[in-house]
Amino acid sequence: MKILTMILLGVSLLFGAVDINSASKKELSSLNGIGAKKAELIIAYRDANCFKNIDELILVKGIGKKIIDKNRANLSANNCK
Repeated sequence: MKILTMILLGVSLLFGAVDINSASKKELSSLNGIGAKKAELIIAYRDANCFKNIDELILVKGIGKKIIDKNRANLSANNCK
């Protein structure tokens, strides 16, 4: 079941970017260099702040420029909820 979930998330990345302002923990965890812990930190940050652009991910502890650059094509920062 876990493999199927990862395959489906991978396919979804081919057809659309992950919106860091609304993505689930599973969606965020599917990105390169982002595991469950970093996904939780991203969600905690966005609950307190809105990401105006994907470069603001660097404000999350453990997220560096390399991780952002690896995933840039698969990320978006749409309007906050």
